[in-house]
Amino acid sequence: MADKLTFNLVSPEKEVYSGQVDQVIVPGTEGDFGVLPNHAPFMSTLLPGMLIIKNGSEERRIFVQGGFADVTPAGLTVLAELAIPAEELKGEVLAAQKSAANDQLQRAETPEDSLAARRAVDTLAAT
Repeated sequence: MADKLTFNLVSPEKEVYSGQVDQVIVPGTEGDFGVLPNHAPFMSTLLPGMLIIKNGSEERRIFVQGGFADVTPAGLTVLAELAIPAEELKGEVLAAQKSAANDQLQRAETPEDSLAARRAVDTLAAT
C-alpha cells in the first residue's frame, strides 16, 4: 500500500487508532498540519484540538490534548496525553473537559500555556 499512510494514535490508556489511511490532520503547536504518505520526517508537539483522519470519503475526528507527533518514513505516530473520539464528547464527558480546559486557562502562567488552554476551550465550545 504505497499510497497509504501508516497511522497510530496512542494515549496512556489504550491504542486509540491504528491503520492505513489517506491523510491525517494534526493540531501542532506551529499550526495544524496534514500528513500524507511519503511525508518528510519531522516531530511536533500537540496543541489541544481535533485530529482528523481521512480515509477515502470517510472522516474521523478525535479530540487530542498534550503529547507529540512523529513523522518517519514508516508513517505517523501520535502519542497523546488525552484522546477522545468526537462522538464520545457529549454530556458529562464534554462538560468535564470544558471545565478542565477553563480551569487550565485560569491557571495559565505563560503565553504558551494560555494559548493551549484557549485553544482547548474554543475547540470544545465548538463541539
